[in-house]
Amino acid sequence: MRKLVFLLLIALVAMPLFAGGQSEGGQSGKDEMSIIWWGSQNRHDRTIKTIDLYMEENPNVDITYEFAGWGDYWTKVTTMAAGGMLPDVMQQDYAKLAEWVDKGLMEPLDGYVDKGIIDFSDVEESALSGGRIGGDLYAVNIGLNSMCIVLDVDKFEEAGIPLPDQNWTWKEFKEIALEIHEKLGIYGMGHDLLNEQMWKALYLSNGEWAYTDDGTQLGYTDDSVLEEYCNMVLELMEAGAVPSRDVELALYHNKGVEVVAMVNGDSAMEMMWSNQLTALSTAAGPNRNFYMTHLPRLTKDGPSANYLKPGQFLSVSSRSKNPERAADFINFFTNDLGANEILLAERGVPIAAHIREGLKPMLEPASVIAFDFITRVSTDSSPLPQPDPVGYSDLLQNVYIPEFWDPMAYGLISVQEAIANLRSGAEKILTRN
Repeated sequence: MRKLVFLLLIALVAMPLFAGGQSEGGQSGKDEMSIIWWGSQNRHDRTIKTIDLYMEENPNVDITYEFAGWGDYWTKVTTMAAGGMLPDVMQQDYAKLAEWVDKGLMEPLDGYVDKGIIDFSDVEESALSGGRIGGDLYAVNIGLNSMCIVLDVDKFEEAGIPLPDQNWTWKEFKEIALEIHEKLGIYGMGHDLLNEQMWKALYLSNGEWAYTDDGTQLGYTDDSVLEEYCNMVLELMEAGAVPSRDVELALYHNKGVEVVAMVNGDSAMEMMWSNQLTALSTAAGPNRNFYMTHLPRLTKDGPSANYLKPGQFLSVSSRSKNPERAADFINFFTNDLGANEILLAERGVPIAAHIREGLKPMLEPASVIAFDFITRVSTDSSPLPQPDPVGYSDLLQNVYIPEFWDPMAYGLISVQEAIANLRSGAEKILTRN
C-alpha cells in the first residue's frame, strides 16, 4: 500500500501543471502543443502574448504552457523527462544541451528544415552552430550575444583619433589607449583587461581555445602569446592608461556595468557583452555617443577573437506527439515579425537578419547599436567554442584570480611565474575530468 501511495505521489509531482490555452485534450479536435521556459516575469508576459498571437493566427491550435525560474526549471523538466511527460517545446541552454541529446530526449530538427517547416534562409550558420551536436541540429538559438569593445565616439573625436576597424589588433589597441590617456588625461581603456574572457578570446584569435574539447587540459601549448599580452597590460597600467589592480577592485571589478569608468567619461573604451550596452547607456545618461567594435585580435588577417554566444534555445522533445507543429512554432518564434515585436529581443538579438531590421524602428538607440554589432559579428567571427569544462569555477576562483591575475597585477611575481602558476594549477583541476 505504501509503495502504491509513493508511486502516486511521484506521478503527481511529474504531472505538468500547464496553464494557458483551454485545451479539451483529445476531444478538442485541435492540434495540441505544450511549451515550457525559464525566465523573469517580463519574459513570461511577453512569451504568453506571443503564444496567444500564434493561436490567433492558427485557430486550429491549442497551446498549453508552463514557466519557472532558472533553478526550479531544471528540476521540473528533469522530473517531467523521468515521467515521460516532457512538453513538445522546451527552452534549452548551451551548457546542458548535449546531456539532453545524449539521453535521447531531443528531436533532431534538420528534417523539418529540409521540409521548409523551419526557415533559416536569412540566418548565418554561425548563429546555428551552438545548437548542433555531432553535426545534427537539436536546438534553435533564440538570442545572440558577443563580447565587444564599446567606444566613446566623442572622446575619440576629442583626441583626434579615428575609430578602429573591426579587425584591429592588440598593437593598435595599445597605441590608441596610450594616445587617449596622453591627450585627454583619462583612461584609454577601463578595467578587466586580465579578465578570463580576454584570456580565452586571445587564444581564440590564435585559432585555439583555452581548453581542449574534452576539457581535460589547456587547449594551447604556446604560453608566449599570453606572456606578450600580459606584458602589454602591465605596461598600460604603469602608464596610467588603464586602472591599476587596486583601483579595479575598489571601484569597478564585479560592481556592474552601471559603474564602469566610461559612465562618468573617465575612459574612452570598455570591454563588455553586447547585451550590456543598454544598461551602460542608461547609466551614462542622454547625449552620449557610443559604438561597438570587435575585440582586438593578434593579427589583422588572423581569426576573429569574437564568437556568437547563444543566449538560449528552443528544442522539440523526442516524446512530442506533434513535432511538426512544435517545429512550426519555433519557426514562428524565429521569423515572424509580429511575434518578435512582442518579444522585443528580451532573450537576446534575434538570429534572422530581417527580424533585426524590422525591429530597429522600435528599439532604443543602444539596442540598435547592439543589433548592428551582432550583424557584423555574424559574418566575422570564430566558431563557437565548447562550453567551459567541469572544474571551471574551481579554476577561476582558486587559480586564475589568486595565483595568476592578482599577484602579477600587483607586481608580486613575474609574468612568467604567473603563467606557470596558471598552467600548473589549471591542469591539476582539468585532469580530473
